[in-house]
Amino acid sequence: MSGPDLQAVVIGAGAAGLAAALELRSQGHEVLLLDAGDRPGGVMRSDRESGFLFERGPNTMMVKGPALSFLQRHGLEVALQPASPAARNRYLFHDGELTPVPMNPFAFAASPLLTGGGKLRLLAEPFASRGDGRGESVAEFVGRRLGPEAVERLVGPFLIGIYAGDERRLGAEAVFPSLVEMERESGSIARGALARMIRPRGERGLRGSYSSPEGLGGLAGHMARGLGEALQLGTCVASIRRSGGSWVVGIESDGTEREIRTRSLVLATDAASAAVLLRGLDTEAAAALDAIEYAPVASVPLSIDPRDSRHPIEGFGFLVPRAAGLDLLGALFMSRMFPRRAPEGRELVMGMIGGARWPAVVDAADDQILERIHRGLDRALGLRTAPQALAITRWPRAVPQPGPHHGRLVRDLRARLARQPGLALAGAYLEGVSVADTLAAGVRAAGEIARL
Repeated sequence: MSGPDLQAVVIGAGAAGLAAALELRSQGHEVLLLDAGDRPGGVMRSDRESGFLFERGPNTMMVKGPALSFLQRHGLEVALQPASPAARNRYLFHDGELTPVPMNPFAFAASPLLTGGGKLRLLAEPFASRGDGRGESVAEFVGRRLGPEAVERLVGPFLIGIYAGDERRLGAEAVFPSLVEMERESGSIARGALARMIRPRGERGLRGSYSSPEGLGGLAGHMARGLGEALQLGTCVASIRRSGGSWVVGIESDGTEREIRTRSLVLATDAASAAVLLRGLDTEAAAALDAIEYAPVASVPLSIDPRDSRHPIEGFGFLVPRAAGLDLLGALFMSRMFPRRAPEGRELVMGMIGGARWPAVVDAADDQILERIHRGLDRALGLRTAPQALAITRWPRAVPQPGPHHGRLVRDLRARLARQPGLALAGAYLEGVSVADTLAAGVRAAGEIARL
């Protein structure tokens, strides 16, 4: 029987797959990256329309230490574009108006977001009894450490912007791993944070939010150019199996079916797609992947005349707490963050809707989505006329929703798949949903393959 055609095949050209393929190729591996889409990047998709540059998926990224190291190794940090300093100003829709999120202790003391009792409870965190956040929801962990007001008025709305989820169902260890670890190590988040300020650990990243001049889709394009012909788009992967010490990948492209033999394989897809491919190899691993929930989201870029808004369109944007009773999750002021995102005299506002608050959003009609977004924006900004929608993008599986036992699920999943030689997983559902975390997941998967 002939040997493998390639050293490594990566399935899925999102952030994780691109990172894994670049890492493997830089280490001298002959690699092939396959994706069924028409462009690289997965959910990192940027489009131009009528003078606007807008995102269909994630809008910004934090550049954490591992992601920064990866970008620097591959000469990609030059493609980063920092958000405007004014974008540090963020808002919550609170008591019928946009209220600034306090960014320093003095602003926090004067902020109406918490009552006096809520502020005292938060400041008492170092004196709260030590617990263990493993197995707790975010609401349970934060409520125990910081009090119920902090959950409802600060942490819950913050998570809307990242997970579009429900803090009562999200797991503390998955969402705030460093905070859970601080409590275990130091008995307090505050004492743990102070200890880490004195003795920093891990790689340092960049402060603030980032994109690229061509959007995050443009960043994906920069990554893809480093792969050249090793990236094959429009290629569907129908099956994977083991044969004679190799992985056999069944693919279809341009109506032609064929098989590729490879020594190693990285599944850099969402959890549900990985489950489909693994079902014939390990039914329990496939069932674990199927059990990972996702929040659906509709992303709607909007053109707004700033003169039609009673509230100034400035800063990063705003988030809407559940208690406000709106379907709108929040809005980002993209043309305030980055230059050349909107033509002169217009603002680009990204409306986000759906998530745990409206799971049926992906099946709703365009008119219904736009009406609910307009209602929320009108309440927050005081719009005199309806905004113009540039596009509507529905993501049925937009953001993974790691539950209280997600860490154990991932550990068990990795242990099971360790029995499959030369197979690694990468994706946003593993250890973080941000673009930076997903890049790091790809780097980790490449490392696991390279050590074989």
